[in-house]
Amino acid sequence: MNKAIYPGSFDPATNGHVDIIYRASKIVDTLYVGVLENPSKTPLFTSKERVEQLKCLTEGISNVEIVCFSGLLVDFAEKLNVKTIIRGLRATSDFEYEFQMALTNKQLSPDIETLFISASVNLQFLSSSMVREVAMYGGKLDGMVDEMIKKALEDKFKGKRV
Repeated sequence: MNKAIYPGSFDPATNGHVDIIYRASKIVDTLYVGVLENPSKTPLFTSKERVEQLKCLTEGISNVEIVCFSGLLVDFAEKLNVKTIIRGLRATSDFEYEFQMALTNKQLSPDIETLFISASVNLQFLSSSMVREVAMYGGKLDGMVDEMIKKALEDKFKGKRV
């Protein structure tokens, strides 16, 4: 069975993330979407909220499983018996960081490969941090996130807008 993991913070999950999930799910038997719990960061949404949001966003994709993890990605991949890591690339600036991560993961676990999937052209500008900032200032999120995520962002920033 061909399995892969698409890791990220997904804080929040954007239309770019969902695009990569749909496309990656077509090339593997099982795609784990790994929601990272990073104790050094303070996310806008809890890991439980992010997992539930992604479950809703991917409910029509039968071979996708949403899972939470912390620690090293390669350790988590080995626990799931996954040999492929999926990473989305938006622009050239993403590549340098992602390439360093891929080489580090390869050093830590030589059996694991990283597969890069380019973001769709209309979504290459999109990032979670940009979405959070637009939401914080009450900007339009049309085309950036699903309506459910848009509502969740509005709820988070209600009464807190800058």
